[in-house]
Amino acid sequence: IAKNRHATPGVTLISPPPHQDIYSIEDLAQLIYDLKQINPDARVCVKLVARSGVGTIAAGVAKAKADIILIAGNVGGTGASPQTSIKHAGLPWEMGLAEAHQVLSLNNLRDKVTLRTDGGLRTGRDIVIAAMLGAEEYGIGTASLVAMGCIMVRQCHSNTCPVGVCTQDPELIRKFTGTADKVVNLMSFIAEDVRRILAELGLRSLDHAIGRTDLLAQVSRGAAHLDDLDLNPLLVQVDTDEPVRYEPTRREPVPDTLDAQILRDAEPFFSRGEKMQLQYGVKNVQRAIGARASSTIVRQFGETELAEGRLHIRLEGSAGQSLGAFSVQGLTLDVTGDANDYVGKGLSGATIQLRPPASAQFVAADNTIIGNTCLYGATSGRLFAAGRAGVRFAVRNSGADAVVEGCGANGCEYMTGGKVAIIGPVGDNFGAGMTGGYAFVWDTDGVFEKVANPESIGWRSLAEMPEEHAATYRGMLEDHRERTGSVRADTLLKDWERTLADTLMVVPREVAVHILGRKAAKLVA
Repeated sequence: IAKNRHATPGVTLISPPPHQDIYSIEDLAQLIYDLKQINPDARVCVKLVARSGVGTIAAGVAKAKADIILIAGNVGGTGASPQTSIKHAGLPWEMGLAEAHQVLSLNNLRDKVTLRTDGGLRTGRDIVIAAMLGAEEYGIGTASLVAMGCIMVRQCHSNTCPVGVCTQDPELIRKFTGTADKVVNLMSFIAEDVRRILAELGLRSLDHAIGRTDLLAQVSRGAAHLDDLDLNPLLVQVDTDEPVRYEPTRREPVPDTLDAQILRDAEPFFSRGEKMQLQYGVKNVQRAIGARASSTIVRQFGETELAEGRLHIRLEGSAGQSLGAFSVQGLTLDVTGDANDYVGKGLSGATIQLRPPASAQFVAADNTIIGNTCLYGATSGRLFAAGRAGVRFAVRNSGADAVVEGCGANGCEYMTGGKVAIIGPVGDNFGAGMTGGYAFVWDTDGVFEKVANPESIGWRSLAEMPEEHAATYRGMLEDHRERTGSVRADTLLKDWERTLADTLMVVPREVAVHILGRKAAKLVA
């Protein structure tokens, strides 16, 4: 688990998985765009919990170009979830699904997405009702687990599953008796049940049942004077100008980015591996530059086969959001200008370097050159920015190295790996939830302790740390100076003794021993 999440074994993570940084519908739209750039064949699914108002959210998600919207009910879910999440999250899927289907239909968006639902679907009757309420796809998770032998003891998080379904203990794994045939058998029975119900209704296929709420009626389950629940709002059919077309494999296209041109211009590189350097002017409407090229690199050469800079892209101007998102080894993005939010999101081996134009009249170290939430969820690669970053820099960085000349609030939040050198001021709450990796912070004004999060991190002057860490820091500054022409890095290198005294090494408390050794770890305890 630690390897897959790029974390330290034995260290508790309080962070979300990488790339899950959604605070607005615009953030979601950008993430969907990025995912469709890195994998041009994928269909993107957005999961929404069934609740009042989910239809409005679903409409926004559809406009954000999602391909599938999953309405998840309040039943089922992983046994590792807290009891509050299992017992008190969401409404029945029927309520959320009906609302989503109706609102999407009202806004002429229903044929733009596939509706999927899950949350306790167990029988053919459940599937047919879901179809009549608007669903085209159906998730059957809990019943599938039970078919394989799960007995629902809800100990998934404790490594003590008595039937070996969810455990890494070899003794317990031997007790697992599940096979694929058991799941196939379950699905076959459910399909037979669905066919029987459809035959009774006179419908040729399940597709003909989608949206047919006219075939549903409320059933009284109690005394007439007590049963005053009105479910008719769930059965309303929207009167649309044209009938909705249900296409189970639909995929909403998104506009091409600059990478479409890069793929054409760099054909010798992609076909024969020739080393190439290309140059373009760039505008901030060109987003996710490098993602599609990285996808092609991985398909052609693998993720780690190419040397650094095999494809060198020079850009001049202001790059749009998600510059270098998910970019891989072999690609270098060299920007003269600046870039918007999400630079290096999910960075996976590429090198990104940014510098202001030579004609700039401002001091680079005093001005912002990249936006917010840069290096989010990065796993490898390097970022050099001759200027400041916005807020939430290097959040959930899990292996990339970076040098910037200042950052806003929540820097290095939830970081689990990699090295970050910040040769400028940092904002509030630095290092919150940091459980891996380490940072160098140039604290010439002595104010770091006022903005750091002492619950997660410890720090000490780099001059007191083992010499190899000072050598690492110096190497990062030299690289930064060479790649960006940074005046700030040059100044620090020329007065090295003072730089050492003014620089703090910031280490997560939980892994200080692993990084510094037992003796040095006591200094930051």
